[in-house]
Amino acid sequence: CSLLGPGISSYESNPGALAKPFDDCLNKVKEKIPVHLHKNTSVYLGATAGMRLLRLQNETAANEVLASIQNYFRAQPFEFRGAQIITGPEEGVYGWITANYLMGNFLERNLWRTWVRPYRKETMGALDLGGASTQISFIPEDSQENFNSTLQVKLYGYNYNVYTHSFQCYGRDEAEKRLLALLLQKSNSSSNVDNPCYPQNYNTALTMKYLSGSLCTQSLRPVNYYPNQPVNFHGTGDPGLCQEMVSLLFNFTACRGREDCPFNGIHKPKVKGNFVAFSGFYYTINALNLSGHFSLADFNSSMWFFCSQSWAQLQFMLPKFEEIYARSYCFSANFIYYLLVHGYNFDAETWPQIHFQKEVGNSSIAWSLGYMLSLTNMIPAERKLIQLPLKPSLFAGLLVFLTAMALLCLLFLVYLCIVSRNRKNISCVEHVFIPE
Repeated sequence: CSLLGPGISSYESNPGALAKPFDDCLNKVKEKIPVHLHKNTSVYLGATAGMRLLRLQNETAANEVLASIQNYFRAQPFEFRGAQIITGPEEGVYGWITANYLMGNFLERNLWRTWVRPYRKETMGALDLGGASTQISFIPEDSQENFNSTLQVKLYGYNYNVYTHSFQCYGRDEAEKRLLALLLQKSNSSSNVDNPCYPQNYNTALTMKYLSGSLCTQSLRPVNYYPNQPVNFHGTGDPGLCQEMVSLLFNFTACRGREDCPFNGIHKPKVKGNFVAFSGFYYTINALNLSGHFSLADFNSSMWFFCSQSWAQLQFMLPKFEEIYARSYCFSANFIYYLLVHGYNFDAETWPQIHFQKEVGNSSIAWSLGYMLSLTNMIPAERKLIQLPLKPSLFAGLLVFLTAMALLCLLFLVYLCIVSRNRKNISCVEHVFIPE
């Protein structure tokens, strides 16, 4: 079930209020799981980038939020196994595990109904866009090369060298806050600011704390900072200027033209193979009326068209209209463009290898499933019963050999029948012509 409201890090000033959104979800869970199984059902809670930021900013507040969550779940009829803040690399790897587990890239059943490792089946890379961070995880061309961000993951007895990196403050929400703080910094007014990424004729008032209260926007905080001071933003719906402003969120000069270091001085191997993009990536693409995989040109034209619409027009274009998301889809699309093209170096040729999707079957693609699979050991590191399938070359060889043997046996049987028949005929002739 989905929890309504903001992330748990936003409850820093009132941790006790967390019970209400959790209740709505847990009540549905209690209905789904039979009562006699409640005490044997494990519950885990993992917190991600929002709580990582809060811990850096105010460790006491982060601990109080976690303590409130623990007290809440201990009062539930389930077996609570603890709440923890997971690291960025863990979040990236868990998303990669989820995507490949759901797509059957780790195991499949062969003709003999035995679980085997798929022969020559490549794993998918994973692209995750959250509110406070974004993750990229994939197996690079040279998986043996020693990258600082490469983790060795052992699943079902096989090793996978997964490159993974989490970019803090590059989640959709925190990135937009940085854009708004940057627009305010460049504006001639401290109370009225034009935003080229908001739809034409859209107006909203946001507090200075919302813009500059996060660690991600601390460097853009004005000298005269008053947390409750309102700032009015007016949407101008200018796609070209929006792109220009979004590009300023990335430091492309830190790597000095090195191909393996696209932005912010972070080393990254060349992208390889197919990728699945989920969470914020999927929702933004869906708002642009795109789905699955498509060309970079199609994405650019859809983005440009969407960003040129007025606020009134936008209300009729979106399948589900919610103000807080609708006003930001243009920014999100431009941010995704710069992240994937200039940040991760996808181009017109490799862009179609990205599949934007929300789920596989009825299961959502998210880091949480990989987290649960890992903690419950449902994907064990070792698995002795798994047999490697026959290689196609060996299988073809055996097939040819057995076919040849069958043909030889058939020819030999035909030969025996012919010889036997000839002997019988000769015997009859000799019998007829025997002299008296």
